[in-house]
Amino acid sequence: MTLYLVVLVLCTGAALAAPRFDAQFDEHWDLWKSWHSKNYQHEKEEGWRRMVWEKNLKKIEMHNLEHSLGKHSYSLGMNHFGDMTNEEFRQVMNGYKLQQRKFKGSLFLEPNNMEAPKQVDWREEGYVTPVKDQGQCGSCWAFSTTGAMEGQMFRKTQKLVSLSEQNLVDCSRPEGNEGCNGGLMDQAFQYIQDNSGLDSEEAYPYLGTDDQPCNYKAEFSAANDTGFMDIPSGKEHALMKAIASVGPVSVAIDAGHESFQFYQSGIYYEKECSSEELDHGVLAVGYGFEGEDVDGKKYWIVKNSWSEKWGDKGYILMAKDRKNHCGIATAASYPLV
Repeated sequence: MTLYLVVLVLCTGAALAAPRFDAQFDEHWDLWKSWHSKNYQHEKEEGWRRMVWEKNLKKIEMHNLEHSLGKHSYSLGMNHFGDMTNEEFRQVMNGYKLQQRKFKGSLFLEPNNMEAPKQVDWREEGYVTPVKDQGQCGSCWAFSTTGAMEGQMFRKTQKLVSLSEQNLVDCSRPEGNEGCNGGLMDQAFQYIQDNSGLDSEEAYPYLGTDDQPCNYKAEFSAANDTGFMDIPSGKEHALMKAIASVGPVSVAIDAGHESFQFYQSGIYYEKECSSEELDHGVLAVGYGFEGEDVDGKKYWIVKNSWSEKWGDKGYILMAKDRKNHCGIATAASYPLV
């Protein structure tokens, strides 16, 4: 049974029997459904989804009103997660599981003689593939892994090749990953080393499911690693030097808030964000600052795997040097190739 239907079953009752909708949103609702190809199996399911969507829309509008008054550093926008409650969203989209950690890499040591530039964006240097879409599968860890691998392989070969998340979803269970039910980037790096390779996206395309056997074929391998480096936990300065010196780095964050679910633009700072309770794997591809280089204006450039329909064309700017906000430096790592 899909999570959508589970929620439908749990929520059938008086609210679904006679839902009350705000008529001013009728056209908006129809346009949103059409734009995101939303089709519901039952009238009651659509009623429930419409109620959730309206509630989310009103929260977005209130936040953006406060943003216009200077109360927030970022804006929100309705997206393809609009008909999901925040609880559903966390269960379906956020698959990073730190408690399952089985392996540790070598510890990254900051280069003593290196002064990191004030801003870096590896997208401009050809290190980063286009934004991908994990779908309704908790495989964020696999996308973070391939992103870091793609960057390191480009650094080594000057060729940018999209790598296979499905290969990791299907094949890295012995290292402790659980397909669409979550995993860790370090365990995926370990699998690539153990397996002596990772197939290309073209040879092993993404399905967004975890019900098939491992279909890795060595002849299609497009990347390999010899291990991985862990950034000292919580040290944003070390993370900055790692990104500046080697390229994009896999990071884990707390992405479970409604504000993250509907992020659209600006520097993301969520006062409820945790630096320890991490639930989502993403890719830090650079950093920078807005206006004068002062506290509150610095940011990390983070690539997500929820398609270009989410955030700023698939990216988010996350507050930098604000006490390891959302845990971005808590569990950062990159592969050695």
